[in-house]
Amino acid sequence: MGKRAYLFPGQGSQYVGMAKDLFEKSVEAKEMILTAEEATGVQLSHIMFNGPEAALKQTDVTQPAIFVHSVILSSIIRLMDADMAAGHSLGEYSALVSAGAIQYYDAVKLVRKRGELMLRAGIEQPGTMAAIMGMDSESLNEICQEVSSQNVVQCANFNSPGQIVISGSVDGVYETMKIAKEQGAKLVRELVVSGAFHSPLMSSAKEEFKKELDSTNFYDAKFPVYANVTAKPVTKKDEIVDALYKQLDKPVLWEDTIKNMISDGAEEFIEIGPGKVLQGLVKRINPDVKFFGIDKYEDVERFL
Repeated sequence: MGKRAYLFPGQGSQYVGMAKDLFEKSVEAKEMILTAEEATGVQLSHIMFNGPEAALKQTDVTQPAIFVHSVILSSIIRLMDADMAAGHSLGEYSALVSAGAIQYYDAVKLVRKRGELMLRAGIEQPGTMAAIMGMDSESLNEICQEVSSQNVVQCANFNSPGQIVISGSVDGVYETMKIAKEQGAKLVRELVVSGAFHSPLMSSAKEEFKKELDSTNFYDAKFPVYANVTAKPVTKKDEIVDALYKQLDKPVLWEDTIKNMISDGAEEFIEIGPGKVLQGLVKRINPDVKFFGIDKYEDVERFL
């Protein structure tokens, strides 16, 4: 029997109006959103439902918003068991809640703090990110290494074959974009972000965040959660905390994560949360597996 895997989206999947129908149609969803507002001291529902988009795009709001949306959905469908889970960057926290490795209330506080620290690191050490399409990871890694003798830049997300995101100082990213284009990359596009996530420019956030991780209760996971930093399954709480700590300035190995889940028996992937980004990546990594998404209340009804 093929295994079922849950996938949870990260930053970039948010949209104005997210989770509004869940709030209106599910008592549980409403309670969870109010709990998140109490935990973070932010009126998340107002920004999630009404925008403006600029406010929703602020890292310290985006992260708890996507997390809350995802976790509400996984909570409503909890009767359907997953055999394994993974989340893209921020989504790893949603995956860990679904696996019982961290309590919702603790996790939402942690995610809010993560967003605040990443935002602050982005102000203290300004940087940017860019998507590079149509280039293999080896060639792009070589360009990054060459440029990083002068400026900070590294591959940040290995999303799917030929889709890689780079991250670093503005000069480092621009220089890498220029060389990648010269060497035949199909598409090179700067992303709208508030910092150089998953790069060494996040190291100040990482050290501060360690204190938060150390003072939060974690538990062994009920099923394997594949960590971004290794693309391998973790279940023990110490490994989980270590992976979350390293994740802030290390690349997200998403393509390898999906491949490893498939080789460990996953035949069905369900993206839980706003948007369809991860379904698109799964399709590019392996078009033969089944995948679908749960974002709105009607998706929940169809699924159950």
